[in-house]
Amino acid sequence: MAGSVRVVLLGPPGAGKGTQAKWLQERFEACQVSTGDILRKAVAEQTPLGKQAAAYINRGALVPDSLIVDLVAEQLKEKDCDKGFVLDGFPRTISQAESLEEILKKMGLALDCVLSVQVPHRVIVERLAGRRTCKGCGALYHLTLDPPSKEGVCDRCGGELYQRDDDREETITARLKVYEAQTAPLVNYYRERGMLREIDGVGKVNEIRSRVLQALGDRGT
Repeated sequence: MAGSVRVVLLGPPGAGKGTQAKWLQERFEACQVSTGDILRKAVAEQTPLGKQAAAYINRGALVPDSLIVDLVAEQLKEKDCDKGFVLDGFPRTISQAESLEEILKKMGLALDCVLSVQVPHRVIVERLAGRRTCKGCGALYHLTLDPPSKEGVCDRCGGELYQRDDDREETITARLKVYEAQTAPLVNYYRERGMLREIDGVGKVNEIRSRVLQALGDRGT
């Protein structure tokens, strides 16, 4: 049985972080900490922090760093994180990374490592631009990797397939530029501390999983 794991997952949109995070969660019985999920849950449950976050969201403002940090700190103290955690989408900035270090220090914990999933931009554009979504049931397809039986028609409900604005090439390219600008300093921050493990994110899912386990060393065995 593999030991506990405490890692941060970095990678651009479309790099497959979510898939690897879910798998790590199941393999190590760890909790997957996604800031988007935490935010939605806190708002839905109307927790004190959720109410504060909703006030920003409802007026179209960004939820401040300090509130995101508090939400993550609250989540890491939950019982389902006792066996470890996989942080997906946090930290995004050096300031958040420093806050995370403080949170863990107070809990008597430390990160095992930071896994940075590397995928060339052209591959990401190809992956995301090929996605199609059903207007009826929301089913996802890919023009080359997982096409529908009949072009433009959902296999499940017969609904019309369309390309979301987020999956258009110009939107993807803009998102990648923003990611690189925001995250490059964070990658260097963890590299300088000897914590960064770069993972080739191109290939079959099982191949990428093997690289992740190799990067985790003893914890992956």
